[in-house]
Amino acid sequence: MTESTVQYDAIIIGSGFGGLYALYHLRDRMGLRVRAFDGAGGVGGTWWYNRYPGARVDAPSSPFYAYTFSKELVDEWEWTETQTSQAAVLAYLEHFAERFDLLKDIQFETWVTDAHYDEASQHWMITTDTGEIASAQFLICAVGALFVANMPEYPGIDEFSGERYHTGRWPHEKVSFAGKRVGVIGTGSSGIQSIPEIAKEAEHVTVFQRTPQYSLPARNRPITQQELSRYRADWDELRASMCKRGGWPFETTRRRASDETPEQRHALYEELWEKGGIHLLINSYVGVLVDKDLNEEVSEFVRAKIREIVRDAETARKLMPDYYIGTKRMILDNGYFETYNRDNVSLVDLREDPIEEFTSTSVRTKHGEHPTDVLVLATGFDAVSGSMLNLNPKGRGGVSLEQKWDGRFDNYLGTTIASFPNLFMIHGPGSPGVFFTMPLGGERTAQWIGDCIRHLREKDLGSIEATEDAEAGWDQEINGIADRTLYPLTNSWYMGANIPGKPRQFLGHLRGSQYFDRLVEVAEGGYEGFVFEPVRKERAST
Repeated sequence: MTESTVQYDAIIIGSGFGGLYALYHLRDRMGLRVRAFDGAGGVGGTWWYNRYPGARVDAPSSPFYAYTFSKELVDEWEWTETQTSQAAVLAYLEHFAERFDLLKDIQFETWVTDAHYDEASQHWMITTDTGEIASAQFLICAVGALFVANMPEYPGIDEFSGERYHTGRWPHEKVSFAGKRVGVIGTGSSGIQSIPEIAKEAEHVTVFQRTPQYSLPARNRPITQQELSRYRADWDELRASMCKRGGWPFETTRRRASDETPEQRHALYEELWEKGGIHLLINSYVGVLVDKDLNEEVSEFVRAKIREIVRDAETARKLMPDYYIGTKRMILDNGYFETYNRDNVSLVDLREDPIEEFTSTSVRTKHGEHPTDVLVLATGFDAVSGSMLNLNPKGRGGVSLEQKWDGRFDNYLGTTIASFPNLFMIHGPGSPGVFFTMPLGGERTAQWIGDCIRHLREKDLGSIEATEDAEAGWDQEINGIADRTLYPLTNSWYMGANIPGKPRQFLGHLRGSQYFDRLVEVAEGGYEGFVFEPVRKERAST
């Protein structure tokens, strides 16, 4: 270290839900000296970047997609819709940062260009794009599960001279589509949310569909004061329910499909379709994501709904998904399939009519040319692992994470990595991440990290590090859970299948409540699977 190195107890990278809570917890609850760095211009993480038209939470939403630790915070924030918009989530996070005076300890528009572990000092050293050097015993990576945008490499795409936007890097100023011909590539969550909104304004929208998707109606509506009052009155019970039910606040079904007739099951599917949200998956029958026959029945119900909604039979045929429903990110929409009934919307199925090249003013496919003024890339992310690899920290012996993760995303507990002492991840590979309510998951992970730091400080320990044996065991545990479901049978970003060359590996822990129980179990058992070093004498004397 040099005199110009700024020293902290902990450095946090990222200021989304996980990073903001980690800053609050480590600084205010534990009294540590903490600094957070973020390349964005403000708080919000993915909600700062994803400002595309129609962007909303696609999980259990208001008021549950929010911090849960403070009853005062729950009582004072007024949610207005059942499916929260991007703008409302961002406003909430800005309020949280201001309310707890977090902004003074966050450095925005600052990218960490290097992070390496110094074994002699048992500290992480980081360098920023402004030339600043900082060190801390602990490095908390809250870099986001959905941050590194997937940019497709279609021939000639850089020759396209019109406007071009990725949904994950949307401009902060309004984008006008009026009188323009818009091409949208991709029909994942951001595509399905944005296409109906763009179509209301554009002269024409051409949707270039890579994979047909299941999508369920969100049935977004204003949330009533009576509902908010009831949730606030029952908050402790609802939070407890979220902790034991994978982030879901309400009791879910225990019905067995075999106990009812096909007619009874279909009637229930209709009821849950009208109710909206993800109820069709979690409140129909036990085992939709495990039982192939049951899954096919639910899948066919949704396919029938698409045929019912979309008037043109050929367009409906192109929109038919054929994977197991729920094994890709479940999407909630506000009129997506209805959009194809508009005269100014057309669908190109890239499986049958692939993109061959771009010109300066059009997209050329095998069977046609599509004049385009604005190109919207709804092509997703290098999910979960991509953000950590983008940071690419260097651990013991200067080994980079790219080298460590060349073949598999080995880690322990979804939070730590062998050969990377004192480094913690929030929502990393092997954690529940996107399979759990992420604000609550970030809270509970940051609390566990804080307890771990407290343990080291109380025991005068200089470092904690996962073992490779623990990583191997964790990998088996993750895959053992996933292999009992239908998830691994589908090519999805959960499996890394959307990125060419990415290792095929299931990226999440599917049993969130069990996961957090395991974290507690490991801590109470003396941190099994970890090795410790005492504080080095040369460090203690400085």
